[in-house]
Amino acid sequence: MTANGGHEPVFCTIIPPHVLDRLSQSEDPLIHGPARRTLRRDAYERTQRRLTTVVGAPAVPTRAGAEPGKPQRTVYDAGHGTDLPGEKARGEGEDPGQDATVNRAYAGLGATFELLLKEFGRDSIDGSGLPLDATVHYDRDYNNAFWNGEQMVFGDGDGEIFLDFTLAVDVIGHELAHGVTQYTANLDYFGQSGALNESVSDVFGALIKQYTLGQTAGEADWLIGAGLLAPRVTGTALRSMKEPGTAYDDDVLGKDPQPATMDDYVHTGRDNGGVHINSGIPNHAFYLAATTLGGHAWERAGQVWYDVLTGGELAQDAEFTDFATLTVKAARARYGEGDELVAVTKAWERVGVRTL
Repeated sequence: MTANGGHEPVFCTIIPPHVLDRLSQSEDPLIHGPARRTLRRDAYERTQRRLTTVVGAPAVPTRAGAEPGKPQRTVYDAGHGTDLPGEKARGEGEDPGQDATVNRAYAGLGATFELLLKEFGRDSIDGSGLPLDATVHYDRDYNNAFWNGEQMVFGDGDGEIFLDFTLAVDVIGHELAHGVTQYTANLDYFGQSGALNESVSDVFGALIKQYTLGQTAGEADWLIGAGLLAPRVTGTALRSMKEPGTAYDDDVLGKDPQPATMDDYVHTGRDNGGVHINSGIPNHAFYLAATTLGGHAWERAGQVWYDVLTGGELAQDAEFTDFATLTVKAARARYGEGDELVAVTKAWERVGVRTL
């Protein structure tokens, strides 16, 4: 939130500032150089987003000829520059080209669109067929991916710590889910509401990955960003919903700081009040609910979370207790007094979040 209580325009990155801050302090120029440039670029983009956003204005107009229930994807190539969106590289319905990064971005946009439509009855991220635009090959050695309120942007990574950010379909889904939140609950990007914003994106990123792979909750790895870390890094992913705090433990990158329960909640002024850190708590609650229920996570637990996000009762400044209470209410409304209600209620109990 801004100082006057207003709502910041959305600008959400997959790699949090505290991670880049640590990398920027490395003595190795191959590590600190890209990290510092990424921090500067993120700060610039965040400022530009704040200056150019008109509250209430539609972000992207629906394109002429768009069919309801059909994706409208366009992938652009920034050519390692920073002008957005860049040169068009692939449009909707066009055959794959030689650039694997372009093709992965295109496929990830499609996977996200398909899950939202087929499992939740949502036509694109705004519910009204919003075109899905993405830019790849953004800047040089850019260690991030972001949703800027209008489109997706992917860096290629520096090859030392992070690899190409289109490698993980859940990262694509995560960032696009910020768009869904923007068009629905529009959770403030600060403190617990910001951690919920991040967690919702992790949840839907995980669901998109599992949907793409045809996995059940029991088969899934529940890792966010697996495959993004370069070989030199001691770690498996950016975050773990199954075991928050265990995704990486590296001499350069540091140790995954996410807590799994409220007992270890992190009070910090960094990262907008720890939005990427404390999101581990609601993440773990979703994991517990989904794995207790079994089957495909998007079919029951995912429906409950979607109902809360889009139901109109979730306040922009909601805290964990508010969100948890609404999931219990949503589980009861959709499924009655059955297993779903028990699983959701107990999941929040296990992470130490009370429901009202």
